[in-house]
Amino acid sequence: MGLEPCRVMQSRDHGGGIDAAAATYGGVRAAWIDLSTGINPVPYPLPSLTPTSWTALPDHTAATALTDAARRFWSVPDGADILAAPGASALIAQIPRLMVAGTVDIPGPTYNEHAASFAAQGWTMGTGGSAQVLVHPNNPDGRVWSRADLSCALTVIDESFCDIAPETSLISAATRAGTLILKSFGKFWGLAGVRLGFAIGDPAMVAQLREMLGPWPVSGTALEIGAIALSDEEWARETRARLAEDASRLDALVTARGGGVIGGTALFRLYKVDEAVVWQDRLARHQIWSRTFPYASDWLRLGLPGPQDWPRVEAAL
Repeated sequence: MGLEPCRVMQSRDHGGGIDAAAATYGGVRAAWIDLSTGINPVPYPLPSLTPTSWTALPDHTAATALTDAARRFWSVPDGADILAAPGASALIAQIPRLMVAGTVDIPGPTYNEHAASFAAQGWTMGTGGSAQVLVHPNNPDGRVWSRADLSCALTVIDESFCDIAPETSLISAATRAGTLILKSFGKFWGLAGVRLGFAIGDPAMVAQLREMLGPWPVSGTALEIGAIALSDEEWARETRARLAEDASRLDALVTARGGGVIGGTALFRLYKVDEAVVWQDRLARHQIWSRTFPYASDWLRLGLPGPQDWPRVEAAL
């Protein structure tokens, strides 16, 4: 299936939704294994936090410690600004307001919140316009882009899943005028509940986003956790190696049962199967949730099981 301009759907589909799955198939929520997202199932170990991170308004020192750690971890070039936000989704919702609405190119299928946010601000989908969004690597097929693909006055590069392969990052483009690179803390570090994301790039656009988000957009606890985690290079290296091994292990399980690998990343895998809803139903009867897609009846996406979950997943498949 080729990449085409993304179309806005009336009801946006996402991973997650364990409550609804449990209501349909039974079982308590805690018993379910959620493979419908691309969140690292072995999260960064939460550090001990200073009491003031819970009780005081986030201060400049804590915010600077986080952005300094982010600059080092992602090798942010001089001349690019960086803004921490309460999740990448908060930035995605605001970015279409940075320019007068026009035409935005969002090659798809891809993460559908980008198209929804642009449409909500009056943008139309198409090519040859003033804005583009490149999800890099793409969700769900793992496609990667290059600097040669950057062409618009407003270019958004969503690198929410890029930390599994930092050598592919387009962070060097952060100094390009009109460019914003998005980073997510919840995926690679497995701490989606912390709600932390980053916009990196054109200082003028980052300044606009900073004004839109207002004071204290990130909690004190998120500032502290993020600064510690982003400084832990050893954990990041070990995690990349483990995720790559687990992705290969999952591929072997699915292909042995008739599925074919389409793509994905080391945090989620995309498979071609006869009937995705049949596979999803079979897994759900074992209280394992997966991801299907309304535009491709033969696509099944699976996140990685946690270390304790492999026997259940193997038995269910």
